[in-house]
Amino acid sequence: MPWNFDYLIVGAGFAGLTAAERLCRIHHKTCLVVEKRKHLGGNAYDRYDDHGVLIHNYGPHYFRTNSDRIKDYLSQFTEWHPVDYNILSHTGGTYWKFPINLNTFEQIIGRPSTSEEMEAWLEEKRVPIENPANSEEVIISQVGWELYEKFFKGYTLKQWKRHPRDLDASVCGRIPIRTNRDDRYLREEFQALPKAGYTRMFERMIEACGDSIKILLNTDYREILPHTSFGRMIYTGPIDEFYDCRYGSLPYRSLRFENESFGAEELREREQVSGKPGFWQPAMQVNYPNEEDFTRIVEVKHATGQQCANTTIVREYPDDFGPGKEPYYPIPAPDAAALYKRYKELADAEKDVSFIGRLATYRYYNMDQVVGMALAEVDKIQAADA
Repeated sequence: MPWNFDYLIVGAGFAGLTAAERLCRIHHKTCLVVEKRKHLGGNAYDRYDDHGVLIHNYGPHYFRTNSDRIKDYLSQFTEWHPVDYNILSHTGGTYWKFPINLNTFEQIIGRPSTSEEMEAWLEEKRVPIENPANSEEVIISQVGWELYEKFFKGYTLKQWKRHPRDLDASVCGRIPIRTNRDDRYLREEFQALPKAGYTRMFERMIEACGDSIKILLNTDYREILPHTSFGRMIYTGPIDEFYDCRYGSLPYRSLRFENESFGAEELREREQVSGKPGFWQPAMQVNYPNEEDFTRIVEVKHATGQQCANTTIVREYPDDFGPGKEPYYPIPAPDAAALYKRYKELADAEKDVSFIGRLATYRYYNMDQVVGMALAEVDKIQAADA
């Protein structure tokens, strides 16, 4: 017997599950959510590894927002564990405070200083560029060549496999430069992680829908199309794949992860480096901009607050995108934007398909922005149907 739903939702990440929850619980619609992976949550999926450590399977996901609406919405499905996301940068054998701030400047000059002295020093180093056109220009116009070479150039080359001058100014421009002692990586007012993890939050969103929702994991949505009728599709997958890549494949960067776990005895030997018992490194995330092949090591236990004697670190290696690899980062460059524009013109002409989320809009949104996009799309759909 064919399935009949009000909505077919492709993808069970933030975008798809937010849309499904609103449609089912608030608007009393039925939704079929189809996910090609074996789990919920998309790239925000987290799990306990074989050593009992809660890890983020697809790289660290640092939730933050300035939107009360989005915070209040997600708070229906989770309690929160407040976090200040602190990051270091390791190069030349030193752990540097990062993003660049007064503490970093004091490390550079080897003595205590002031915001005024740092501002004067930066003024001497800056390259005057009135309207920076790319990532190289945006950084050298703020801090000059020395700090650009130390912290940004190598990291960007590894991450994107493109020179910073060939990337949009927003890539490096989103990283703050401060002359005070604020060393938080992120600017948003609310910074926290779901207390029981992202996966448990997603499960609660589904539970709230009751019998109005059906989830199919490990399934390509195209396989069920001949057996399913629906009024509208909400698509959160890659937009080029929706159109069978008729204009060619959109470029992405992928990632490869190497996990390594350590027991209590090994961690005791690392205390001189980590600075506190039970941890391998001194911060949740340490960037490696220059000498190593990986870009960062993440020990997310710093952020989750999990109490356990052992830990797991994850080395993150940028990778070329291709068959069997996940599309993590849209390439923020003019050629990629031009190709996406052609696909967007096709999408805009669709009457019964909504395209939301990072992959469907070919843009690297933060998680709260994806939730906001899904909420807005459901409001738009329901207003049109009213």
